[in-house]
Amino acid sequence: MATHVVLTSGAKMWRSLPCPSSELRLDLTLACGQSFRWRETAERHWTGVMGGRVWTLTQTDDQLWYHVYANQKKQGGGDHKGTTASVQEENRAEERFEAPAVMDEKQSTMETEMLRDYFQLHVKMEDLYKQWGAADSHFKKTADVFTGVRMLRQDPTECLFSFICTSNNHISRIQGMVERLCQALGAPLCQLDQTSYHDFPTVTALADSSVEARLRDLGFGYRARYLQQSAKKILDTHGSQWLEGLRRIPYLEAREALRTLPGVGTKVADCVCLMSLDKPEAVPIDTHVWQIAKRDYKYAADNGQKSLTDKLHRDIGVVLCRSQEVPRPQRNEATKGRK
Repeated sequence: MATHVVLTSGAKMWRSLPCPSSELRLDLTLACGQSFRWRETAERHWTGVMGGRVWTLTQTDDQLWYHVYANQKKQGGGDHKGTTASVQEENRAEERFEAPAVMDEKQSTMETEMLRDYFQLHVKMEDLYKQWGAADSHFKKTADVFTGVRMLRQDPTECLFSFICTSNNHISRIQGMVERLCQALGAPLCQLDQTSYHDFPTVTALADSSVEARLRDLGFGYRARYLQQSAKKILDTHGSQWLEGLRRIPYLEAREALRTLPGVGTKVADCVCLMSLDKPEAVPIDTHVWQIAKRDYKYAADNGQKSLTDKLHRDIGVVLCRSQEVPRPQRNEATKGRK
């Protein structure tokens, strides 16, 4: 059985790219509630699923190191729906997991570019921190403590359906829900030690009429209906490529389009816009951000309101969003085919 690797296992099993810790800290970026699929599987080693692959990431002072595991050999095709037959097939396939292999150069280049895209490494955070710190004393104090935090550029399908799970929830419980969702509906990728890794489900798999009942059995509660109905609406009204297409339209149009989906309010829509749809101007607002706006930025235009309205979302976003523009991601040819 394959195991989770660590950097001391041998450098030939790993690839790296230049990336100082001032530009990226894995512990802060992967555990802060942007993505819910990364776990610290050894000290300073993070394992998760991205782009249909299972990765372990770690870093030294000036290098980001990565290992990509060989996927299990798949039998047949189509969406993984967790039927009895498919579970039996998965169990048989798990006996044939391949050991980690050294990647060829073409594969290595493609996966390096996938990482650059995922972490948006073309954006130089040190320069932006200096710019923002000069404009905002509150940011400067915080930035000195939390250097290396980056916005991820996630797959829109994973980002949307993960954030539908965040309603009235906390990070550890959301992580458990997302993992159960992938185990139930996602295609199996590989098994490491006693952990099975699955891809994120497709919109087609999520839209199946049996999904709501299955997810309720798995503890999703009312969110089960939102997940299935949102997927069904996307397929019935727009098609499976619609979410990806929202990257190419203006921010407010994309946000309003997302808000037409069941279970998607302004905050969830803004999270999806910011973390997967290339909308750096999006500012997700919750009660914590609201309190920061009042405490640090003297925002007092809520007139004693107890809940966040559309107007409060808009006004607080204006207060918090400085005029410094973050460069938009430039997609490399090697990453265009990934999910």
